[in-house]
Amino acid sequence: MDLHGIDLNLLVAFDALMAERSVTRAGTRIGRTQPAMSAALARLRGLLKDELFVRGPSGLQPTPLALDLAEPITHALAEIQRALEFTQTFEPASTTASFSLGLSEHPTFALLPTLLEVLREQAPGITLRIRNFVARDDAIGMLDAGEVDLTVGVPSTPAVRILSRPLFEEHFVCVVRKDHPTLRPPLRLDNFLEHSHLLVSPENDHYGVVDAALAKRGLKRRLALTLPHLYAAPVLVAQSDMVATLMEGVVAASGHAERLCIMPAPLELPSIPFVMSWHRRNDVHPAQRWFRDLLAAIPVRAGLC
Repeated sequence: MDLHGIDLNLLVAFDALMAERSVTRAGTRIGRTQPAMSAALARLRGLLKDELFVRGPSGLQPTPLALDLAEPITHALAEIQRALEFTQTFEPASTTASFSLGLSEHPTFALLPTLLEVLREQAPGITLRIRNFVARDDAIGMLDAGEVDLTVGVPSTPAVRILSRPLFEEHFVCVVRKDHPTLRPPLRLDNFLEHSHLLVSPENDHYGVVDAALAKRGLKRRLALTLPHLYAAPVLVAQSDMVATLMEGVVAASGHAERLCIMPAPLELPSIPFVMSWHRRNDVHPAQRWFRDLLAAIPVRAGLC
């Protein structure tokens, strides 16, 4: 029996005939005329090589083959209906859906704890899978490959297929250990340059926003340590005489702020935006829209105040 390319409408017609045992009533049930239902029954008979329904004293009577097919066809149609309804509506309180979220290091600390609390309250059945990425353009590859539904990090290279939404911004502060022997607020640029510096570069560059701002003035600082881990920096500064220029939210979320003297930077530095990004193919899906809106509404403690 070759069922390749079978018309789904024939299965709908079969299900209606099984329920109504009448061509006319079955047509009314699914919005088809009597001739259309008769034609569908004729096609089913030819396809399955069986009468399927024969006339009896109380209407159409199913053959043994029709009785064998009734339950699996009804079940299959119900599953298809549920799948189609899921793409149109989404009930977070009862869902058991899974979401994959790509996070760079800082959003993992600044965003994820609160996100888990909100999910526990609003959608306790959700499974959340976290993927880490470092280089900003790695997010595009993860979204293209369907490895994650969303990413949160600094903006990647613009791509038409990748959509984004701003979440929060970070500002830079300078930090030294609280009992530093020579650095006290207010921090002056000349004093700033007299000391050894720690540079955090997740992408393993040896030139950061501070270096770019200094270069515009023809100045340069001495880097004593470069490392890729944002959240290792506060504790290393607290245990040394180095000065570091860090995102304020990193200091706040690190758990070491009380061990540090936190001062405004002695030169103007740009803020760092963090955005949520997703692939255009996921843009209209109700569950994906809900998850994006949920993420965007979560307050992020980007600073110390």
